[in-house]
Amino acid sequence: MDDTRVDHDHFIATQSAAWTALRRDLHAHPELAFAEHRTADLIAGRLQAAGIPLRRELGGTGVVGVVEGRRPGPMIGLRADMDALPMEERNNFAHRSVHAGRMHACGHDGHTAMLVAAAETLAVAPDFAGRVAFIFQPAEEGDGGARRMMDEGLFTDFPCEEVYALHNWPGLDAGSFAVHRGPVMASADQFDITLRGRGAHAAMPHQGLDPVTAAAALVQTLQTVVSRRTDPLRAGVVSVTRMQAGEAYNVIPETVTLGGTVRALDNTVRDALQAQITAAAEGIAVAHGLHATVDYRRGYPATVNHAAQADFAGRVAAALVGEDKVRRDMDPSMGAEDFGFMLMEKPGAYLWIGNGPGSGGCMLHNPLYDFNDEILPLGLRFWRALVQARLPL
Repeated sequence: MDDTRVDHDHFIATQSAAWTALRRDLHAHPELAFAEHRTADLIAGRLQAAGIPLRRELGGTGVVGVVEGRRPGPMIGLRADMDALPMEERNNFAHRSVHAGRMHACGHDGHTAMLVAAAETLAVAPDFAGRVAFIFQPAEEGDGGARRMMDEGLFTDFPCEEVYALHNWPGLDAGSFAVHRGPVMASADQFDITLRGRGAHAAMPHQGLDPVTAAAALVQTLQTVVSRRTDPLRAGVVSVTRMQAGEAYNVIPETVTLGGTVRALDNTVRDALQAQITAAAEGIAVAHGLHATVDYRRGYPATVNHAAQADFAGRVAAALVGEDKVRRDMDPSMGAEDFGFMLMEKPGAYLWIGNGPGSGGCMLHNPLYDFNDEILPLGLRFWRALVQARLPL
């Protein structure tokens, strides 16, 4: 038997309780985007204690540790997100959040603990050829920490040839994985459209230019951007979620502002949706004698796996848990994930690891959610197996 595997298995057995304690400590002390100072301190302390060289403050609070293999070779990156959500936890267990209005409701505490465990385990016996960058990323929940780390030189200073990430997935059986050969998560953009006309007395509408009726027409037109102008085999969503107009019953307002979100599983569809929304707003405005201002804010791109890396990661997972426990048929999610930025620059894959049944309030972004500690060892073993398969001695 390989001595390094014996070393790893013994180390995992002795450290599993400590990793669970780390995960629960992180859960009890959630920190929001770019404020993950305590979390970064804990990660850095663990990596330093394991003799892993690291860099801090990349992307604000990001931490990157590098484990060198026994022989030279390429570098790959493994990424975990660190931040929590601004929501109130409703759980009553001992490791519930101690901070009002903050909660690890998406499992980033578990992702972080799994990656710390993988780094510590591989550092004990680095049975691979090359280098592994363990990327602990801030601000996934809407603030684009991945993009900031990249802008500050992540892949220049740590030239990864490929990047991989795991996200827990409630509703997918514990002990299983899901891998997508292509889109996994959608892009997420926002828009505000202001229609400006001329206010008037509501009893004498002919004296003004009414933006309210134009806004009603625009809401209807925006629904055709997907249903009539987008290939039905290429998913997209345009949702108007807010409307702001006047305050008085007898006054036609001068302006109306519409806002909403745009999602797509294909970044070319995303580009087309932006252009079509802008054209629709301007066309409706002209038809009603108004002026339109479109503020379209691009958020996260679609997270699209590279086929070769997705297939490879799927084989690693299947070797670990069995082919029957690797789902390749699950639909992508219309939620968003800023790992998409990394996959636009580097080949790689983003996998889901089952968190167990979704009943009982354990769905993501739910105030009763909790990461399933029983899957920590599986996540760690997946990372170890992926490194050993991708960077063989």
